[in-house]
Amino acid sequence: MELSKSGHRRVLAAEVFSRCYLVGEFTLRSGRTADRYFDKYQFESDPELLAALATEMAALVPEDIDLLAGLEMGGIPVVTALAAATGIPAVFVRKTAKEYGTARLAEGPPVAGKRVLIVEDVVTSGGQIRLSASDLRNLGAVIVGAICVIDREEGGSEILAEDGIELSSLFGGAELEAAGAAGPPASG
Repeated sequence: MELSKSGHRRVLAAEVFSRCYLVGEFTLRSGRTADRYFDKYQFESDPELLAALATEMAALVPEDIDLLAGLEMGGIPVVTALAAATGIPAVFVRKTAKEYGTARLAEGPPVAGKRVLIVEDVVTSGGQIRLSASDLRNLGAVIVGAICVIDREEGGSEILAEDGIELSSLFGGAELEAAGAAGPPASG
């Protein structure tokens, strides 16, 4: 039996939850602590799961994008898979410009004058997206928005909106937790 679109999405959400969801005490990039955590490297390091996520994320990409900008480090595998799924070139954005070689902040095609969509893995406060968006704007990029695999739904979307950045996510934290509690749908 072929799964419906919503059935496929629930299976994917349940898989991400079962592979990535941890309970304990974790310090987040923002400095806050959390009692639940999504270990993004569990989906980023699995070629099949990452490709399935990128295929689903492709629907979130606006049609008029010139470049996808993956943020160091977790956004890099996601943007690479998404570029392969959409055919849109990717640029890799460092947290700080390297001090050797090309000494670039953004590796790949030039971003000046390009419509850029920022790609991230997990968003909590949106802090790194804000910083990288500012850096990319300083390089002449037009930031169209941002997408992520998981929005932890802890205010990041609202904070990014203050900077004029609309965040779209494949999954919200609550949706993943519900999928994990329900398990995958029955297959017929």
